[in-house]
Order: sequence, then structure tokens, then C-alpha cells
Amino acid sequence: METSTVGTLVSPELQSLIREKKWSELKEALADLHPADVADVLIEVPDEDDAAIFRLLPSEMASAVFSYLPRDHQQGLIHTLSHDQMRGLLAGMTPDDQVRLLDELPGKVTRKIIDSLSPDELPAARELLGYPVGTAGRYMTPQYVRIKPEMTAREALQHIRKFGQGKETLSVVYIVDKDGRLVEDVKLGSLVLADDETLVKDIQDSPLVSVKATDARDDVIATFQKYDRNALPVTDKDGKMMGIITADDVLDAAQRRATEDIQKIGGSEALDAPYLDVDFWQMCKKRGGWLAALFLGETLTATAMGHFEHEIEKAAVVALFVPLIISSGGNSGSQATSIIIRSLALREMGLNAWFKVLGKELVSGLALGTFLGFVGFCRILLWYFLGWHLYDGHPYLMGFTVWASLIGVVMFGSVVGSMLPFLLRKIGFDPATASAPFVATLVDVTGLIIYFTVAMLILRGTLL
Repeated sequence: METSTVGTLVSPELQSLIREKKWSELKEALADLHPADVADVLIEVPDEDDAAIFRLLPSEMASAVFSYLPRDHQQGLIHTLSHDQMRGLLAGMTPDDQVRLLDELPGKVTRKIIDSLSPDELPAARELLGYPVGTAGRYMTPQYVRIKPEMTAREALQHIRKFGQGKETLSVVYIVDKDGRLVEDVKLGSLVLADDETLVKDIQDSPLVSVKATDARDDVIATFQKYDRNALPVTDKDGKMMGIITADDVLDAAQRRATEDIQKIGGSEALDAPYLDVDFWQMCKKRGGWLAALFLGETLTATAMGHFEHEIEKAAVVALFVPLIISSGGNSGSQATSIIIRSLALREMGLNAWFKVLGKELVSGLALGTFLGFVGFCRILLWYFLGWHLYDGHPYLMGFTVWASLIGVVMFGSVVGSMLPFLLRKIGFDPATASAPFVATLVDVTGLIIYFTVAMLILRGTLL
């Protein structure tokens, strides 16, 4: 019976066994742990002990533990394993896990892994590697149970007992004809409950749902979410069965997608690797392009301020509120774009919802701008009556200027931030590229124009 040590990581007893090199006792102790907990042990102990501990594990458990390890630990272990040990490790991994490992590790290490694959495993891994990155073919596994349409329920169950050992999942089995085409899928529970002589093709079950090997990752994730399946069959363009994708594969894909979106929203290209594994020049390349674009965008802010140079010279107090105004617009735009990007990613709405979103953001921007403007108005009056006479006897005019400007800037930021993801999706770009810093930069320039235009209208003849 496996026990869990979640939250405790390496217990004092295990630490003592590792420190004293009591390998036989440690082997027995590790055998009772969940593979994820054994992975935690390998992560926590000194690196020089990793190989010795890993070799204590049975081959089946070693493969499971290996899949839970971070990439740097996997790479370190691979260098310590012999050819036979590497082959034994890979033998316990499903082909999709093998391919994911090949995708993520450096070329030299990948070559060692490929050389370790058995003749039976190599074709499956190479076939999976032939599909474009980010498609269903990269996540599928060919380890599934297939049955023939002419089988009875009794024959199908006998077939599953004979060939089901070691398959990715047995909750669903797939009816495949003699030409390899997917006919239907049937739940194991439906097979068990059917009469023995009922043909499997006649068993009533949920409608067939499948994905093509070339389908994009996002489409596969959306299909799982829509139909609430534990596994989905993967076919080629002719409907021939290629493999299956299970829920754990989709969770991995969804996590990668979310990570990429978060990094893009933050104003960077997707790193495509854990942070610590990205080298210096690659990090600069991923972030430098966006920073340069944002910097050039911000130069427009300086240009806009130069256009209002004479107004600033007349009343420097007007310039004091520039950071307040443009940051409020940028913040409202960043909020809107982050919310809309996530809603589009979760398919909570489609492109045809843009008009509803526009109306909602206009009203929200008006309300939020009015609220922030009122706070700014009160702040100006408070400072004035506390003796900070910065407004040449016109605190109310200055307060109304800030109030009106914030309404306009926040409304503009909310509208731009919400509409930009729709525009990018419409023209075929990833909405996540509408990063919060990009929206903030765009709103900064417009915010300055709005603010100084309002100031000239309200303050002309007094401060200006």
C-alpha cells in the first residue's frame, strides 16, 4: 500500500538512511512511497546521491518517478545511466512521455535516449515526432485497446483481459474496422453491463468524439472541456485510428498554454522552457524585442509632452498630474486586456461578442473614471486647504480638470484594452500578444493628449 509524504518532503528517517548509505533499508522504505514523493526525495537530497537512490528503484517505479522530476534532474540522471539502464527506464514510459522528453532535453541527451530505444519503441516515437509541435499528434499515445465491430460483448471483454495490460487507459475501448478506421468508442462499463451476445457496434453509448492528429493544441483542449472526456481518439484525415490522448496529456498541454499566455501578457515572448534553463542570450532575445518596441512607443509620450511645452511652462503644476493621469489609463487598459484575453482563451465568448464588450467597457470606464476623478478632486482640495497652495488660487478648476481627464483616459484605456484582443484574434494573431505593457504604452500617449486638451479648455485664462 503506497503512503504519501506530501508536505513533509524528506522525512528524518529517510535522511538518516541516505546519510548512512543504508541502501537495502532505503530501498524498502522507498518502495512504500508514491512515485511523486520519491521524486521529491531526489530533488531535495544532494545531487551526488541522486544516481545511487535512483538505481534502487524497480524499473517500473523508476519510470514513474522520472516523469515527476524537473528537466534539470532528468538530464543529470540520464548522464549517469548506462545504455541498458536507459533502455529499462524508457521501456516503462509511454511513447507520448518519451517524445515529450525528447522534445525538452538538449540534442546530445536526446541522441542518447533515441539510441536506447528498442526496435519496437523507436518507430512509435519517431512517428509521434513527425507531427508539428503543438498538435494532437505530439500528445497522443498508441497504447490503447481496440476491438472489432463483429465482436460480442463477451468476446470484447476477453480481448481486453488478454491485451489490456499496460495500456494507457481502459475506461474506454475503441471499435476499429479491418481497414483501421475508427467506427465507435464504447465505455468499459457499457461493455460489462451489455448482454454477452450483443455485438459491440450495437451497444448504445455516448456519440463518438475524436480529434485529428494535426489539430492544434488549443482545439484539443477545447474539445476535452466541451465533451468532458477522460480520453479522446486521434485519427488521420481519412478517419484511421492513430492513438489516443488522455486527460493528463491535456493538462500538461493546458499548463504550457497558460504559461505562454502569462509570459506574453507580461510583455515578453514565451520562454518555451523553465526560467532557469533559459540561457542569458536567449533570455535577452525573448525580452529585448518587446522592450525595444515599448521603449519606442514611450518616445511618443515625450513627443506629446513636447507639443504641450508652452502650456507646461505657463503652469508647471499641470505637469504634476501627468503620471497620475496616464498611469490610471494604463492600469484600466491592462485590467481590461487581461480579462478579455483570458475570456477568449477559455472560450467564454466569441468574436461576435465584441459589441457587448464595447458597451460594457464604456459604461465600466465611465463609472471607474468618475470614481477615480472624484478621489483626485478631493485630494487636490485637501492639499490646498492644508496650506499647499500649488494651484494659484484655482483648486476647483484644477480639480475638475483632473476629474474630467480621468473619465476620458480611463474610458479610453478600458475600450482599447478590451478591443485589442478581439482585433488580434480577428486578423489571426494570438490575443495574448496584446500585452498589458503594450496597452499601457498605447494609452500613455493618448492620455497625455486627452489631459492637456481638457486642461486647455478648463484652465485657459487662469493657470494657462
